[in-house]
Amino acid sequence: MLLKGRVAIVTGAGGGLGRAHAHFLAGQGAIVVVNDVSDGNAATVAGEIVAAGGEAIHAAASVTDEAGVEAMIAAVRARWGRIDILVNNAGILRDKSFVKMTLDEFRMVVDVHLIGAAVCTKAVWETMRQQRYGRIVMTTSSSGLYGNFGQANYGAAKMALVGLMQTLGIEGEKYGIRVNCLAPTAATQMTHDVLSEASLALLAPDLVSPGLLALVGDDAPTRAILCAGAGHFATANITLTEGVQIGSGADAGERVRACWPEIADRGAEIVPAYGFVQAERELAAAGAPVEAAVLRG
Repeated sequence: MLLKGRVAIVTGAGGGLGRAHAHFLAGQGAIVVVNDVSDGNAATVAGEIVAAGGEAIHAAASVTDEAGVEAMIAAVRARWGRIDILVNNAGILRDKSFVKMTLDEFRMVVDVHLIGAAVCTKAVWETMRQQRYGRIVMTTSSSGLYGNFGQANYGAAKMALVGLMQTLGIEGEKYGIRVNCLAPTAATQMTHDVLSEASLALLAPDLVSPGLLALVGDDAPTRAILCAGAGHFATANITLTEGVQIGSGADAGERVRACWPEIADRGAEIVPAYGFVQAERELAAAGAPVEAAVLRG
């Protein structure tokens, strides 16, 4: 019961992975707000948790509806006075090759995954800042980290969530807010037509949810990307190679091309602590080192 008394909101929790998350967090002692666009589905999951001895309420709202999300957050604050955990899980798929995908289909997926997560996170951010404690999980995907055919919209949104996590992790650090990403592989309605039946049988959603405990507990890291599926857990990282100083000149482009094996060599790559590490390294290589504090502004 490591989350005893913590108030957790899980979006898109009316079924699939979100439902598994809600049950897992409740099993760890958290008070769970089961959010879903379908009031009936959310109520069913909340009822399951209560019947199992946990504490939960349901809240119907689309994550893209700012007013609906704000009303949900206000109700949670009025009842418990705090919000400790937000799991941004809600999402949709509109898979097509890019040539066949309409811009409306692209925007729709980005709106739910990326903008929806931003809406919900913005709604809880000030509460977490004031209480100087917060745990936020963004749901990313290997499709965003590494690409996947037919998922340009989904992959773009999922990689954008990594960027959102990175910045919010930096901004929230001094307020005790830790922000991480979960990249799940699970048999849900969203993956049913993507994976084989044999694979789906091994990818139960409740084999992913235990990873949340590491991401939302008191000792959680921040800015981690946890990949989870079939009971297997790993971390992914955005890295930067050591690179080569090319300099200027009319033939600079040709020298970049010629040095590509050295530029791309991963032997001494690092995981930058913040975005301006790239600029610091570039300036240092050019003979003009700049303090990190200056660049971080």
